[in-house]
Amino acid sequence: MTVDRAVLDWMLDLRSPWLTDVATVITHSGGTVAAFLISAVVTVALLRARRTAEAVTVAGAMLSGWAVMSLLKLLFGRQRPPVPERLVDLDTYSFPSGHAMMSAILACVLGAVVVRVLAPGLRRLAVLVLLACYTVAVGMTRVYLAAHWLTDVVAGWALGVAWAGLWIWALSRRSTRIDRV
Repeated sequence: MTVDRAVLDWMLDLRSPWLTDVATVITHSGGTVAAFLISAVVTVALLRARRTAEAVTVAGAMLSGWAVMSLLKLLFGRQRPPVPERLVDLDTYSFPSGHAMMSAILACVLGAVVVRVLAPGLRRLAVLVLLACYTVAVGMTRVYLAAHWLTDVVAGWALGVAWAGLWIWALSRRSTRIDRV
């Protein structure tokens, strides 16, 4: 038995009506519409605060990340877990998990903004922990609902962190250049 099948079976054993309701709400909070709505609100707020570089980082990472994720799904063409176990109706490929990848990108770029905007302390730490918990919760609901295999989710997280890391690195490079001028 593969790790994917073993974890899916374990999740199936955990299922209960109330937990399925909670998982459904969490998974929708990490979906494309919600993630783009959150990033759009944050981008507008950053632009209003004249934090253009951070706004471009959030919007750019999310938009380009979505394109990369969509291309990777087509490239790999991996099938989702079987229908009897699946609690969501989907017609796209499984690898990588878009929810995991996009929530990881969102959490990372928002985390970078938080580090730049909030002073070190308990408040900043709490926000960073909540962002990490958010993407972990979204990813795990995808396995619980049998929308993805565990490896789809782990790959989504890894790719999301890497993609956000590129944008955050570019933001830091831009800031360093501006500071030198």
